[in-house]
Amino acid sequence: MKYQIRLSGNHSMLMHEVKVRSGVDLTKCYQCGECTAGCPITPEMDAGPAKTLRLIQLGMEEELFQLNTPWMCASCETCTSRCPNDIDIALVMDTVRQMARLKGKKIPVKEPAVFQDVFLRSLELYGKLYEPGLIGFYNLKSMHPFHDVGLGPKMLFKGKLPLLPHVSKNREKLREIMEKAKTHEQEKGKEAEEGGHGHGKH
Repeated sequence: MKYQIRLSGNHSMLMHEVKVRSGVDLTKCYQCGECTAGCPITPEMDAGPAKTLRLIQLGMEEELFQLNTPWMCASCETCTSRCPNDIDIALVMDTVRQMARLKGKKIPVKEPAVFQDVFLRSLELYGKLYEPGLIGFYNLKSMHPFHDVGLGPKMLFKGKLPLLPHVSKNREKLREIMEKAKTHEQEKGKEAEEGGHGHGKH
């Protein structure tokens, strides 16, 4: 995928926001391509990790959020382990996914976002994962209602899946942690916005 490079007076704001939210300084990336060379999912991506980081460096937000790359990322951390400058690229991918959702961007690949929603909802309801509910709601919301449906009864019969959900005794503590995470997310967003205005002036 080719892009026409375009820079604005505030092109550093995007990279600043990523740094504030993730703690990762992308000025250290010199585009060696080691991350892309090692990524096992690159053939399925619109652009490899290296090009994705470059879009952030250039402040090309529109092009960044149109990529399926962050959503295809398996978080295997091969890119992170290969980076000669110890950039946590997997964390950047996670941060870009987070930013896309907070900004209300259209998600180019629906399945990962659906899985994330269903997974977190299960944790919020029961304090732990309820696999049958996760599988069922994921299939319904991703519009694949009969995907792997034949495996369910077999796994239930073998005791690999619980029939009913079990509520964790630590559910309320987990809910508190999730609320703190949301608050932290909001604070980082404000910090990025306030600091970003200063970056845009340079």
